[in-house]
Amino acid sequence: MDAAQALADLTEISSQIEAAVLFDEGGAVLGSTLANEGAAQEVARAAGRLLDRAGAFRSEGSFTQLEASTADGSVFVVRDEGRRIAATTGPAPTVGLVFYDLKSCLRNIDEPTKPKRPRRKKADDET
Repeated sequence: MDAAQALADLTEISSQIEAAVLFDEGGAVLGSTLANEGAAQEVARAAGRLLDRAGAFRSEGSFTQLEASTADGSVFVVRDEGRRIAATTGPAPTVGLVFYDLKSCLRNIDEPTKPKRPRRKKADDET
Protein backbone atom coordinates (compact mmCIF):
# COMPACT_ATOMS: atom_id res chain seq x y z
CA MET A 1 0.00 0.00 0.00
CA ASP A 2 1.34 3.43 -0.82
CA ALA A 3 1.55 6.37 1.60
CA ALA A 4 -1.57 8.11 0.27
CA GLN A 5 -3.72 5.01 0.71
CA ALA A 6 -2.26 4.32 4.16
CA LEU A 7 -3.16 7.86 5.26
CA ALA A 8 -6.65 7.58 3.75
CA ASP A 9 -7.20 4.34 5.69
CA LEU A 10 -5.84 5.96 8.86
CA THR A 11 -8.18 8.94 8.74
CA GLU A 12 -11.09 6.65 7.91
CA ILE A 13 -10.58 4.36 10.92
CA SER A 14 -9.35 6.93 13.44
CA SER A 15 -11.86 9.71 14.00
CA GLN A 16 -9.55 11.31 16.58
CA ILE A 17 -6.80 12.14 14.08
CA GLU A 18 -7.27 15.57 12.53
CA ALA A 19 -4.13 15.70 10.37
CA ALA A 20 -1.17 13.41 9.66
CA VAL A 21 2.16 13.59 7.84
CA LEU A 22 4.30 10.60 6.82
CA PHE A 23 8.00 11.29 6.37
CA ASP A 24 11.37 9.56 6.24
CA GLU A 25 14.38 9.88 8.55
CA GLY A 26 15.72 12.76 6.48
CA GLY A 27 12.48 14.71 6.82
CA ALA A 28 11.23 14.17 3.26
CA VAL A 29 7.43 14.07 3.19
CA LEU A 30 6.08 10.78 1.83
CA GLY A 31 2.43 11.70 2.21
CA SER A 32 0.16 14.08 4.05
CA THR A 33 -3.47 14.84 4.80
CA LEU A 34 -2.63 18.56 4.71
CA ALA A 35 -3.54 20.50 1.58
CA ASN A 36 -0.48 22.76 1.85
CA GLU A 37 2.79 21.03 0.91
CA GLY A 38 4.86 23.65 2.76
CA ALA A 39 2.89 23.07 5.95
CA ALA A 40 3.41 19.30 5.62
CA GLN A 41 7.16 19.83 5.25
CA GLU A 42 7.26 22.07 8.34
CA VAL A 43 5.32 19.49 10.39
CA ALA A 44 7.79 16.80 9.30
CA ARG A 45 10.78 18.95 10.29
CA ALA A 46 9.27 19.91 13.65
CA ALA A 47 8.24 16.34 14.46
CA GLY A 48 11.70 15.04 13.56
CA ARG A 49 13.30 17.65 15.82
CA LEU A 50 10.89 16.73 18.60
CA LEU A 51 11.95 13.06 18.41
CA ASP A 52 15.62 14.01 18.30
CA ARG A 53 15.35 16.41 21.26
CA ALA A 54 13.42 13.88 23.33
CA GLY A 55 16.09 11.28 22.55
CA ALA A 56 18.76 13.59 23.97
CA PHE A 57 17.33 12.96 27.44
CA ARG A 58 17.89 9.20 27.20
CA SER A 59 21.22 7.63 28.04
CA GLU A 60 20.75 4.81 25.52
CA GLY A 61 18.38 3.98 22.70
CA SER A 62 16.02 6.37 20.98
CA PHE A 63 12.39 7.31 21.28
CA THR A 64 9.99 5.37 19.11
CA GLN A 65 6.89 7.33 20.08
CA LEU A 66 5.87 10.43 21.94
CA GLU A 67 2.87 12.60 22.67
CA ALA A 68 2.84 16.29 23.49
CA SER A 69 -0.45 17.72 24.69
CA THR A 70 -2.02 21.08 25.39
CA ALA A 71 -5.55 22.05 26.38
CA ASP A 72 -6.38 22.43 22.66
CA GLY A 73 -5.09 19.06 21.46
CA SER A 74 -2.17 16.69 21.10
CA VAL A 75 0.67 15.95 18.72
CA PHE A 76 1.80 12.35 18.29
CA VAL A 77 5.02 11.21 16.63
CA VAL A 78 5.88 7.57 15.94
CA ARG A 79 9.06 6.11 14.42
CA ASP A 80 9.28 2.68 12.78
CA GLU A 81 12.47 1.73 10.97
CA GLY A 82 13.13 4.44 8.36
CA ARG A 83 9.66 6.00 8.46
CA ARG A 84 7.95 8.38 10.81
CA ILE A 85 4.46 9.74 11.19
CA ALA A 86 3.22 12.84 13.00
CA ALA A 87 -0.45 13.43 13.75
CA THR A 88 -2.59 15.96 15.53
CA THR A 89 -5.77 15.37 17.52
CA GLY A 90 -8.26 17.39 19.46
CA PRO A 91 -8.21 17.55 23.26
CA ALA A 92 -8.29 14.38 25.39
CA PRO A 93 -7.60 11.70 22.74
CA THR A 94 -7.48 8.00 23.60
CA VAL A 95 -3.68 7.90 23.62
CA GLY A 96 -3.18 4.13 23.32
CA LEU A 97 -5.61 3.89 20.42
CA VAL A 98 -3.98 6.77 18.53
CA PHE A 99 -0.53 5.19 18.94
CA TYR A 100 -1.91 1.84 17.76
CA ASP A 101 -3.49 3.43 14.67
CA LEU A 102 -0.31 5.33 13.80
CA LYS A 103 1.86 2.22 14.14
CA SER A 104 -0.59 0.25 11.98
CA CYS A 105 -0.40 2.97 9.33
CA LEU A 106 3.41 2.75 9.25
CA ARG A 107 3.30 -1.06 8.99
CA ASN A 108 0.81 -0.92 6.10
CA ILE A 109 3.03 1.19 3.86
CA ASP A 110 4.67 -0.84 1.11
CA GLU A 111 2.73 -3.89 2.22
CA PRO A 112 1.30 -5.46 -0.91
CA THR A 113 -2.42 -4.99 -1.36
CA LYS A 114 -4.17 -8.32 -1.20
CA PRO A 115 -5.54 -9.19 -4.62
CA LYS A 116 -9.21 -10.02 -4.86
CA ARG A 117 -9.85 -13.67 -5.33
CA PRO A 118 -11.49 -14.54 -8.62
CA ARG A 119 -15.16 -15.31 -8.36
CA ARG A 120 -15.98 -18.98 -8.75
CA LYS A 121 -18.30 -19.85 -11.52
CA LYS A 122 -21.55 -21.40 -10.44
CA ALA A 123 -23.07 -24.25 -12.39
CA ASP A 124 -25.75 -21.82 -13.66
CA ASP A 125 -23.05 -19.45 -15.06
CA GLU A 126 -21.68 -22.13 -17.40
CA THR A 127 -24.78 -22.51 -19.53
